[in-house]
Amino acid sequence: MKLFDLKGRVAIVTGGNGGIGLGMARGLAGAGATILVAGRSKAKGERAVQELKALGAESAFLAADVTKEAECRALVASTVDRFGRLDILVNNAGTNDRKKPEAYALAEWHALIDANLTSAYACSVAAYPAMQKAKAGKIINIGSMTSIFGVPFAAPYAAAKGGVVQLTKSLATSWAKDNIQVNAVLPGWIDTDLTKQARIQVEGLHDRVVARTPAGRWGLPADFAGVAVFLASPASDFVTGASIAVDGGYSSQG
Repeated sequence: MKLFDLKGRVAIVTGGNGGIGLGMARGLAGAGATILVAGRSKAKGERAVQELKALGAESAFLAADVTKEAECRALVASTVDRFGRLDILVNNAGTNDRKKPEAYALAEWHALIDANLTSAYACSVAAYPAMQKAKAGKIINIGSMTSIFGVPFAAPYAAAKGGVVQLTKSLATSWAKDNIQVNAVLPGWIDTDLTKQARIQVEGLHDRVVARTPAGRWGLPADFAGVAVFLASPASDFVTGASIAVDGGYSSQG
């Protein structure tokens, strides 16, 4: 279906070497997009590239620290130099460190804000000139259910992810004139390496999540392929500034 066809489109997926990012990259690749995987781990990145190539997609890896402005600009420039264009940016890079609010050092706070929020801003601003020149672009920011709910063990992460939602709205309203759509995806509890550690750190978390989620399970990275294709494709050309929950109904529960 042409509405969801991404042939000829080029996407950067930060943190695309695993978890939700790789799940989205697989979806984009399956719809025909070329994928530039950005991350810190070359080994994981190269494995992701081989997997995407096996799906028939053109793909490459570039090591980048997306908390640094210069590296974000270099990432975009390298993508455009190599593939001739940039159509889609998925701001998925991020991390967490679970503690009580009073237990974080201020340096830890800044590191988590930079990893989860500043990186999305820096990459989006770096991508803007290429998208503005093309008079089209799709930016997909990854928020979290903590954008909506308070949790006692992730104050900096939640603050950053709440900021992602507001950043998404601000960029969407500013760049609509350039035909750039900016939207956010809010994952619920997803089975990734990051949440495996959470289940170790937070007693009873697994059972509480399953009990509250109407779908009766944790999400999987594969559950993000479809929403990635929708938000990256012409099917969403009149959707901007939105935050879409992908959580098995978790956020619909009172």
